Amino acid sequence: MGEVIVIEHLTLDGVMQAPGRAEEDRRDGFRHGGWANLHQDPAQQQAMAAYMSSAWSLLAGRTTYEQFAGYWPGQALNPMSVALDRVRKYVASTTLTEPLGWRNSTLLTGDVPGAVRRLKAELPENLVVFGSGVLVRSLLRSSLVDTLVLLIHPVVLRSGRRLFAEAGYGPAPETSAFRTARTETTGSGVIIATYRPA
Repeated sequence: MGEVIVIEHLTLDGVMQAPGRAEEDRRDGFRHGGWANLHQDPAQQQAMAAYMSSAWSLLAGRTTYEQFAGYWPGQALNPMSVALDRVRKYVASTTLTEPLGWRNSTLLTGDVPGAVRRLKAELPENLVVFGSGVLVRSLLRSSLVDTLVLLIHPVVLRSGRRLFAEAGYGPAPETSAFRTARTETTGSGVIIATYRPA
């Protein structure tokens, strides 16, 4: 039985939007794309690679899937591009239709938490999620996240889409409790905090 592992780059004020590239996600007029590149170092790649070195599949929301599919297949061969192209990809979307353009991609429609629950029971490998804020909030509400890895960068943006946005996370008084499984600080000042449900 696999686990759902969520890996997110966040700013100190909780922004998760467009960490990798300037043009990655301009929704809502966001102008700070690529902010995570200021603090890149090998420790971050090693932390993410630890979850991608054994059997795993990618679980993504529509926006992240389309961004990945439009970027990674065109990159020079490197460990990340090879891993993402080869791996099985499960995509949660209410607007996409099959066949999906990136190889090894399967569309999840309808009751996504139910579909993810079935995948967890059926698959031996882990389901790894990058980005995909709407999907992650849905998985958290349904208690389907087994490991939450937050790469917290020492930067404040004051705008942008947040992982734990007030709107859309869940009704108040809903709460989620986690226990800290591991923390480390990289040489560039990024805190890698790993949490599991309490």
